[in-house]
Amino acid sequence: MTKQKQLLLVPAVIATGMMSFAGVLIETAMNVTFPTLIEQFHLTTSQVQWVTTIYLLMISIVVPLSTYLNRNFSIRNLFLLSNLLFLAGILVDFFSPTFMILLFGRLLQGAATGIALPLMFHIILTFAPMSRRGAMMGVGTLTTAIAPAIGPTYGGLLTSNFTWNHIFLFLVPVLLVSLVLGLFAIPKMPVHKSGRLDVLSIFTLFLFFSGSLTFLSTLGTWTSWLGLAIGVIGVILFYRRTKKIDDPLIQFSIFSNRSFRLFLFSFLVYQFLLLGVSFVLPNFIQIVQGNSPFVAGLSMLPGAAVGALLSPVSGKLLDQYGPGKPIMAGLILSFIGWSALVLLLGHVSLGWLIACHVVYMIGIGLSYSNMMTTGMNALSDEFQADGNAVFNTLQQFSGAVATSLVAVIIGLVQSHADYSYEFSTTLGSKAALGVLLLLLLASFISFIRYSTRTSRS
Repeated sequence: MTKQKQLLLVPAVIATGMMSFAGVLIETAMNVTFPTLIEQFHLTTSQVQWVTTIYLLMISIVVPLSTYLNRNFSIRNLFLLSNLLFLAGILVDFFSPTFMILLFGRLLQGAATGIALPLMFHIILTFAPMSRRGAMMGVGTLTTAIAPAIGPTYGGLLTSNFTWNHIFLFLVPVLLVSLVLGLFAIPKMPVHKSGRLDVLSIFTLFLFFSGSLTFLSTLGTWTSWLGLAIGVIGVILFYRRTKKIDDPLIQFSIFSNRSFRLFLFSFLVYQFLLLGVSFVLPNFIQIVQGNSPFVAGLSMLPGAAVGALLSPVSGKLLDQYGPGKPIMAGLILSFIGWSALVLLLGHVSLGWLIACHVVYMIGIGLSYSNMMTTGMNALSDEFQADGNAVFNTLQQFSGAVATSLVAVIIGLVQSHADYSYEFSTTLGSKAALGVLLLLLLASFISFIRYSTRTSRS
């Protein structure tokens, strides 16, 4: 590693991190606008969630290509492509007159974020020394952990003072700054091309992701079972294709690593919770409590700020003391905060809901990035690119699943409960949060069992 590359590490991570932050921010910024979009475009709750779901679906398809892209294209060119795609996507959405054009812009943004997210972690894993990896991964993961919580505040502020379209326009300066910084910080480096892109593998992934999301977003209809069948066929074909070719998109052998599996699972559970609460709370605060989009978004800010402050700190704690203590503390606090949220929703004022969210986000700040770092550290250098692709792919896919899942649960309760729209929304929100609480409990138990085995060995 040359001295020049070491000096460019931090600004390069910041440049790609700004793009990743903008990409993840826009995931949940639109959630605040859902009541407005439902009215403007005459949509249902299940239909409007595709604004987020189709975006995450595109990311889930593009991210697995990161191993191939990193081997065959320079970091600088990938960065430039991602930035320009993102700019094109947000301009399309700013001027979009119809819901379908809005979704097309979201596809472009998803492709851009699908390149940017693994690129940021590729730079960290390639150029950061091991002694600084925890801290740098904390900074990198900060963008994916905190942006979902900041998104509703950002979206609510602009929706209340301008229109929902301005959510996209105000990201242009961020992307332009990122572009200038990245072109300065990321040098032109030679690429030794290797492997080829297997189009059939990409197609099977598309079948899996699109089928799975169709199943979740249309539960209770015949379309959902068709989606499930397509998803199952897709994953089977992808697995078989991976076993046959010399250069698969992802090496499935990494899943034989028990530590990698455990921390991947816990990481994805947190992503479920982050995207789930970013959908449930802003809509509950508007529909049930009657607050404006700005208030709904602002309510997520205290927790986001706490998580932002703790995420890099937790990485330093991991570098100094190992993963056990910060992750365990984070899981405990997350479980307490989320449980309180499930129990108190619909019975307390907005201030108490914010307090529960803050406690939960303290837990996120202490453990979220450390789960990814520890999972990646369990892999050899040979499989770092594959692990990075798996983490980022499933992170975005789980976010799409979480958004679809909570939307479907709330929508089902709203349509079948013999109560007012506001009360049925409360019941649906509590049910959705309760389902996610069970996942958090499973993660908690898994980590306790892992810690017990580790201490005995």
